[in-house]
Amino acid sequence: MNYTTDCLIIGSGAAGLTLALGLAEKTKVIVLSKETACAGSTNYAQGGIAGVYNIKDDDDSIAAHIKDTCIAGGYLCDEKTVEFVAKNAHDAIQWLIDSGVPFDLKEEKATDEQSPYHLHREGGHSHRRIFHAEDHTGKSIQETLTALARKHPNITLLENHNAIDLVTTRKLGLPGNRVIGAYVLNNETSHVETISAKFIALCTGGASKVYQYTCNPEVSSGDGIAMAYRAGCRVANMEFNQFHPTTLYCDADRNFLLTEALRGEGAQLKRPDGTRFMQDYDERLELAPRDIVARAIDHEMKKLGADCMYLDISFKEPEFVKKHFPTIYERCLKVGIDITKRPIPIVPAAHFTCGGIMVDNNARTDIENLYAVGECAYTGLHGANRLASNSLLECVVYGKAAATHILKHLSDAEIADIPDWDESQVTNSDEEVIITHNWHELRLTMWDYVGIVRTNKRLERAMHRIELLKKEVHEYYSNFRVTRNLLELRNLLDVAEIIVKSAMMRKESRGLHYNLDYPNLEEHSGPTILNP
Repeated sequence: MNYTTDCLIIGSGAAGLTLALGLAEKTKVIVLSKETACAGSTNYAQGGIAGVYNIKDDDDSIAAHIKDTCIAGGYLCDEKTVEFVAKNAHDAIQWLIDSGVPFDLKEEKATDEQSPYHLHREGGHSHRRIFHAEDHTGKSIQETLTALARKHPNITLLENHNAIDLVTTRKLGLPGNRVIGAYVLNNETSHVETISAKFIALCTGGASKVYQYTCNPEVSSGDGIAMAYRAGCRVANMEFNQFHPTTLYCDADRNFLLTEALRGEGAQLKRPDGTRFMQDYDERLELAPRDIVARAIDHEMKKLGADCMYLDISFKEPEFVKKHFPTIYERCLKVGIDITKRPIPIVPAAHFTCGGIMVDNNARTDIENLYAVGECAYTGLHGANRLASNSLLECVVYGKAAATHILKHLSDAEIADIPDWDESQVTNSDEEVIITHNWHELRLTMWDYVGIVRTNKRLERAMHRIELLKKEVHEYYSNFRVTRNLLELRNLLDVAEIIVKSAMMRKESRGLHYNLDYPNLEEHSGPTILNP
């Protein structure tokens, strides 16, 4: 089946649904999702959404939010972008409230001048400014926006559909480089379909699945970044991969993230012998930015030969812990850990892609009529390290900005015909083991050589292995029918190559990129930009 629409949105998280709902009052939209609409990273975001909502509550300010973001980002953030996002935080949060997201309220009644919302504080933030719905904020946002999208007559939600590649005028030998559609694999029928569109928005999330250990869901395979790069978009800062310091260390539940809000409420990081260690690394202790905390945990584990470190909130009142962190309490209890009585074993895991497809403040990419929103995009907000809870904010602010810009130019664009996908020269594969083997090799290579701490030699080894794997997979892709596993592996190999190239270009250690061969900061530093 082939489709035609005004706007195709690839990805159904906070970024994609904010954009879809912003467009749907005036135009037809198709939202594409690899699995169910709720399978992406938004659904798993525990902490919340950062923003200065009401400065009458305390001495917080937009200027303080900007400053905290730039400090956490290793002063590699684009200050105009940070200001743009921080100033639009109030409207973004109000839109979520108006949409029905149930953010937690204060226990005591607020005065007329005060905000009624209970706010968390997380690492890198100088004030409490994190709006949250208990410890499952992302889930609340995802479910609220998905319900609105499903009810809207102008939004068609295509679940279990994998985008394969963008179709541009350049690829078809036509003038310019304008996006006109996409090839899509229907995972239920295993047939490739075409979608023609006036505008396309990539809202596909990050690429943390490129690492062996990640707290991200299965769908985080860098699809949008890879597709955009192949189509001719620049990408930036892909060497900055954020490793969340605290994920549950347990064979029964390896990918479960433990929100930074735990440390915001006083949880302490400890060695196996029960002693604290963050005082040896940063005066902000457990509230230091994520890059510092992750490296500290990694260093302690290697120094002691330990499998994990520990996060302890058991000294707090049990009812406080259960009220503010019910999801974490129940999840840990299922694997035999009562967090009100004992510390939680933790390890760092790949969590967030701070770089991505280069966009402006309307979310426009280098290709005409192609937009990118959310984790797959590089706006300049995150710099060398993302400040906690700025990611959901970025999704909503840029989703709204993209919707406004697309609606202004809707009448300027035209639908173009795209040729059907040609499967006449390919066959079904009887060697699926090749995909599985290469998949594991890539992710282990990235974890071992391009992880929390890097060296020039490790990066060279990683690049050599990636080049060999890309050659194998390209041959496989050319001869056999596409499958979801093949498409994701192809995209992750492209993204892995981009990450390593970017890491090789940066001759310093800054934020999330730590290279033992270049331990110091460069005096004049900027974003790492790759042209395809």
